[in-house]
Amino acid sequence: MTLPAALQEALAKALGCPIRRAVPVGGGCIAQACRVETGRGPYFLKWGPPEVARTFAAEAAGLQALRAAGSPLVIPEVVALAEARPDCPGFLLMEWIESGRPGPRFWEHFGEGLARLHRHLGPRYGFDQDNFIGRMPQENTWEDDWPTFFWRHRIEPQVRWARERSRWERSWDRWLERLEARLPELLPARPPASILHGDLWSGNFMVTADGRAALIDPAVYYGDRETDLAMTELFGGFDARFYAAYRAAWPLEPGYEERRELYNLYHLINHLNLFGGGYAAGVARTLRRFA
Repeated sequence: MTLPAALQEALAKALGCPIRRAVPVGGGCIAQACRVETGRGPYFLKWGPPEVARTFAAEAAGLQALRAAGSPLVIPEVVALAEARPDCPGFLLMEWIESGRPGPRFWEHFGEGLARLHRHLGPRYGFDQDNFIGRMPQENTWEDDWPTFFWRHRIEPQVRWARERSRWERSWDRWLERLEARLPELLPARPPASILHGDLWSGNFMVTADGRAALIDPAVYYGDRETDLAMTELFGGFDARFYAAYRAAWPLEPGYEERRELYNLYHLINHLNLFGGGYAAGVARTLRRFA
């Protein structure tokens, strides 16, 4: 893989050594991704034009916040960050994490580690800056009340964008209105404001060379920890040992199974916006369930 000359120069300046070569890495659907090899070892690089690179600063802030939380889970270190310029793509450079196979008790350690991560609490619900959930913006304006935050900064923006894309069915409006009215009874007013990965599905964790779990591609904010767990179950779920270990480390409040469906409504509408009508039935089914 040949990197643009201006990008190679910027990376060499940030690292203090030249780039020997870049090897493409699969799996990403937004930015260009590669392993950058240098005399100081390998690094992981994301790069792209302004419309792609606009997500990098928020991702870096999220990774730094997760590292600061002190979880035993592996969080990549941010090495360098740069906005796109007319003569050079923007980039996010991180430590390279070698992949491997799950070690003994991998799922148990993953569940326990996530529970410990969630023990890191914020002052309110939100984050210091807005970020992205996939390619879609994610609002993180601070709120004192969790149902208010979830409605104003999760459900409402996604519904607005779905309307703008002509992907929202008018027949859903009556269910949406009923859901809004019921939200204070459906969600806890002030659950612990846990630091969250924010987009925790199977594609956003990896197994390290020494068999541990590493979190990647976060959409970080402080909120109800159940939202992270709900997301893990949206597309098939993790191993049962993960959930058992999490619950043993920090038991869930009664009613999680019901709230799980409501929390995943956010991701279903986001996928409706990103990928289209294939997610319409799931959105309608969830809205109808809570109406």
